[in-house]
Amino acid sequence: MKIKYTVKLMIIILFLLPAENLLAENKYFEEGKSLFQLKKFDIAKTQFEKDIVFNPKNEMSYLYLAKIFNKKEKNLLEENNLTTVLLLNPENEEAIYYLTLLNIKKSNFKRSKELIEKLEKVCKNLCNKKVELKKKLNNSLK
Repeated sequence: MKIKYTVKLMIIILFLLPAENLLAENKYFEEGKSLFQLKKFDIAKTQFEKDIVFNPKNEMSYLYLAKIFNKKEKNLLEENNLTTVLLLNPENEEAIYYLTLLNIKKSNFKRSKELIEKLEKVCKNLCNKKVELKKKLNNSLK
């Protein structure tokens, strides 16, 4: 009789463990976002990386990592994360915007123009940023 209860208890525990993991992955992103807003970038970075372990297709974790690397002026890591965001979602306006700024900074004007054109095609929320990007690009060309 004890064996049956033990087996049932183990089965219940096995079904509950995956649910805890699902809750944990949501917590990592939300905790990272809160820490990012508090400008605790190193701790936030760790939380976003943990979220990616549980959910490698969470484009928002990669985007926040890119923002953190932007603040730390680590251009290569920022670019890698922005590229990953665009691989996961080619229409992510924020990633296109930040990648354009990065390419202007690197004097990659051809790529910057391509990204501005792409932003024009997909823009819904950041349409006003196109003008800003075009001005920065033109000022860089002078």
